[in-house]
Amino acid sequence: MIIINFSHPLTQDNLRQIEAITKYKVSQVINIHTQLDPALEFAPQVRALISDARIDPVLLQTAPVIVNLPSLAAIAALVMAELHGRMGYFPAILRLRLIEGAVPPRFEVAELIDLQAARDAARTLRREG
Repeated sequence: MIIINFSHPLTQDNLRQIEAITKYKVSQVINIHTQLDPALEFAPQVRALISDARIDPVLLQTAPVIVNLPSLAAIAALVMAELHGRMGYFPAILRLRLIEGAVPPRFEVAELIDLQAARDAARTLRREG
């Protein structure tokens, strides 16, 4: 399984939690430093970030992929649009949560969200409305 990380580094504990949830071994974490120039349009910058990572297109379309999104909503939306275009489907995303009382602050895996399943379920609502 491949993790494409657009956010803070993931710990070994996070990777073990992901493996326990998915039953897949994490074979690669692709860390993409996501700091964009706010004076420029975001879409070309996101496209360049993903292109510069040189992720094998066949791997993107065939391997299990989880994405840890950047925190800024506009960038996260563009990341998902770009990846969907390259993959042909929405990958699962990672949601982390703060471990209560942890000093220093630490995060654990809260859930994996299957965006393709959410999208497919939403399509059924178009017919009902």
